[in-house]
Amino acid sequence: MSVNSFADELRARSDEAIAALFEVRPDLLSPVPTDLSALSARANSTPSLMRALESLNKFQLEILTSACVLTEPFSKAELLSVSTPEAGDELVRLWAAALVYKDGTKFRLPGNLRHLIGDEPAGLGPQSSKKIDFKALKDIPADSAAVLERLTWGPPRGQVGNIKSPGKAIGWLLENSFLTVMDSKTVVLPREVGMHLRAGKVYKEYSPEAKNFSGTNRKQKDVDRAAIANISNFLRWCEELSHNWSDEPPVALRSGGLGIRDLKRSADHLGVDENCVAFVAEVLYLGGLIVVDTDDQILPTNSFDIWMSRSLEERWSSLVSLWLETSRVSGLVGKIGEKNIAPLGPELDRAGIASMRKITLSTLAQNLELDPEIKTLQEIIAWQMPQRFNAEYIEWTLREAEWLGLTGQGALSQFGQAFLSGSEDLGVELALPKPVDHILIQADNSAIAPGPLTVELANMIGTIADIESRGGASVYRFSESSIRRGLDHGQTGEQIKDFLKKTSKTPVPQPLEYLINDVAKRHGRLRVGSAQSYVRCEDEGLVTQILHDKKLESLRFRKLAPQVLVCDVEPGDLIATLREASYLPAAENASGILISAPAIRRAKSRPRPPRVLSESQAPSEIIIKAAVRTLRTGEKASSHKPREVPRTTANETLDLLHQYIEEQASLTIGYADTNGGVSNRLIDPISISLGTLIARDHATGEMQSFRIPRITGVSPAK
Repeated sequence: MSVNSFADELRARSDEAIAALFEVRPDLLSPVPTDLSALSARANSTPSLMRALESLNKFQLEILTSACVLTEPFSKAELLSVSTPEAGDELVRLWAAALVYKDGTKFRLPGNLRHLIGDEPAGLGPQSSKKIDFKALKDIPADSAAVLERLTWGPPRGQVGNIKSPGKAIGWLLENSFLTVMDSKTVVLPREVGMHLRAGKVYKEYSPEAKNFSGTNRKQKDVDRAAIANISNFLRWCEELSHNWSDEPPVALRSGGLGIRDLKRSADHLGVDENCVAFVAEVLYLGGLIVVDTDDQILPTNSFDIWMSRSLEERWSSLVSLWLETSRVSGLVGKIGEKNIAPLGPELDRAGIASMRKITLSTLAQNLELDPEIKTLQEIIAWQMPQRFNAEYIEWTLREAEWLGLTGQGALSQFGQAFLSGSEDLGVELALPKPVDHILIQADNSAIAPGPLTVELANMIGTIADIESRGGASVYRFSESSIRRGLDHGQTGEQIKDFLKKTSKTPVPQPLEYLINDVAKRHGRLRVGSAQSYVRCEDEGLVTQILHDKKLESLRFRKLAPQVLVCDVEPGDLIATLREASYLPAAENASGILISAPAIRRAKSRPRPPRVLSESQAPSEIIIKAAVRTLRTGEKASSHKPREVPRTTANETLDLLHQYIEEQASLTIGYADTNGGVSNRLIDPISISLGTLIARDHATGEMQSFRIPRITGVSPAK
């Protein structure tokens, strides 16, 4: 039996088939169509078809493209004849996704699909308007045969200098209709000729399966050992970068994002490359742990302090979850097209990247203890998602998975396996080394941390020392600038020495004590306030030295008194410039009191994680069942629309309602809204109480109340 339209074919499908359609094309559910005519219109819309094509693998796309070559309606046998025997199963899947629909025993394509596939599917040209005699190919000149050979597998178009004098080779082909004229300089190979030269097949080779996975064998124990080291490093990078930006917050660019200079400075501080810093910053930004504040400074938020209070496993899993779902691609940072792309900027969103990450990790999960060969993995992913494939994205995904510790030595770790499977216990907490509460100070003004430090100890030592090398045992270096930073945080020289004596298992060397005493004695001799800015010092010789220091000429100091200088520079910039010139100023408030409060800076604004380009998720079974029920109800309602519900008097309405309640039959009512508009409602009446009808509305499947005075008419449902 032949159907009239795509909507008629959908109407003939079972509830199970409609539910299967919603599973493979979840975008059709947002919002739920009113009836099957609306569903067919949405399923045939260009945006929905584009999403459906993006979900196909390479083989399915090849079969669908082969179908576009055929004249509609086409049979299954015709499709198999131009493709491959395996196409039969894929045709069933394409029908389930409504990318083909049935016309009796044959098939058709939704109207807009051919436009998306293109006018030249698989490199085949348009159909010829003339009858072609293929027997003439026996006498084809060699030059003409060479032209056909170049055009056979596409593109089917060729250029000529002048169509009026095309030459012997092309002239023979035009004369025998093996080429047709498109315009004054272009000829095209007709589809019939192309299919004949291809021996009746649309593609030279079909790809029913992806290539086999290949890679280097790894031992799971070694993989997990490398992965837990990566997890430890990643968490430490997050902490160090946040603390560093609390002390010295970078300023966001006018266009948004982190500037190149601040990116390089942060990379030097962490001891990693700039791509890694950009990735860490992006993950913190996603989690709302850092934010661009109202004054354009990039600062940690209060959420960072809450995050730090959680267990290491919770910290790790919360950030990995965000990375897996985000549409932002940190690997694009630094890519120069029209302009340089900055971390935290608005240009990093790319649709489909989340699906690519999940497919990549899923492929690794199916091939444990193997470090993938990147080219082979790219070919596998390209087969699975040909419409959205990008080779660089695969490289970046593998690199970021290694930084996160989802993989170790390239293979999926047990922590990554547990995370992907949704396990509650990921095993990270037990595998990470226990924090230590002591350091070992050396004679050369360095300190060794024999493991990860406790939060309190790490915060303090990070304030008064610079990290020199990282690993299982980290090395910190004490210097004049690091001790000055500790004094700026509100510590006194005595407090710093007491802290080191309590936490170090080795004695504090005398040179380090001398360094602390010297910096503490000099710290604060210069005091900076806001006049625009002023500098005051009891040492008049030091004031004179600053006034005549050539390094400070750009500040343009003016001497107001023997102990006071002023300039037109912001206090923060003035302090930074003086420190660069090897002076050790300290800030003071308007009352002249030294500002020495701990410099724990947090953003004033709330976390504003970037938006994520959402991808359609598979809906739950409950949602699908409700949608199918709504569609069927909408069909019933739409079938009643041509017949207006006859108006009834109040007494007739009550009598009919009581009758249908006794018979437990469905009925259609005309119901007026508050604006006077009347709509038809298909209901199952339950009871009448106080002028109100209680009934189950077929459209929602829920119990609803209908005021009887608003019911304009009642008729049986058919």
